[in-house]
Amino acid sequence: MSFETTMTSDVVGLTKVAPVSRRGFMSATAAVAAGYTLAAGPVRADIITTDTNGLQTGDAKIKVGSEEMPAYFARPAGNTKAPVIIVAMEIFGLHEYIKDVTRRLAKLGAFAVAPDYYFRKGTDLTRITDVKDLLPIVNAKPDAELLTDLDATVAWAGSQGGDSTKLGIIGFCRGGRTVWEYAAHGGALKAGVAFYGPPVDPANPLWPKSPMQLAPEMKAPVLGLYGGADTGIPVAQVEQLKAALEQNKKTAEFKIYPEAPHGFHADYRGSYRRDAAEDAWKQAQAWFKKYGVLS
Repeated sequence: MSFETTMTSDVVGLTKVAPVSRRGFMSATAAVAAGYTLAAGPVRADIITTDTNGLQTGDAKIKVGSEEMPAYFARPAGNTKAPVIIVAMEIFGLHEYIKDVTRRLAKLGAFAVAPDYYFRKGTDLTRITDVKDLLPIVNAKPDAELLTDLDATVAWAGSQGGDSTKLGIIGFCRGGRTVWEYAAHGGALKAGVAFYGPPVDPANPLWPKSPMQLAPEMKAPVLGLYGGADTGIPVAQVEQLKAALEQNKKTAEFKIYPEAPHGFHADYRGSYRRDAAEDAWKQAQAWFKKYGVLS
């Protein structure tokens, strides 16, 4: 199996969740109409929807070299110095769940931006219906390019009046890995929150160092939120990352929700666990406040 088609630990955790009854789920047609991906499986009917009252929201194009990267943003209306928080998406593209998370952050006072950093492949990931068809695209994303895309996102937000001196990043699944990678990248980041981001990578020449290998290089405090019932990311692996960070005297905290599977915050999927998701969101807010991203 080549690295392009490898089932990474985040994908294993996504696809090996206990089966759920189809009752309480949208039809595929309704899910697509609502802006959700089908590759992650059936979409729950009682999804969380955050309104745009008091917000400025929309699509943007972010200049990265000679190219333009699509993004979705949400910010408090009239607030030109809102702190900047990058939202690092799952492998499913810039679909409605990720957009809703940006609005939730904007309601907390942030200028939240979700960049679509897989855009160069020319494929709308939200329209793909099978995870296996996503792997050759998302696994072929070089870390060096990803980090450049994130830097460009920060620069764009700053040019739009955001306060990039109060910079945070939050990510889910593969985006959780992105949080760890970005925390080791540069000194501008104030804090990161990683939801079930894989600590260890499979062999991939485009990903030189896993979060575990980057432990000595972490430059920003990160909060790791993980599920004890995650079938792709063993708790022992999370504990190894914690130990590596402690050994290198890096600031990080972890919370493991014993009964929660991978994707427990994703309110559109059967993996959603309300109690864990709500507590984790409170933990994320507190973390960003502790390190000066949010007031």
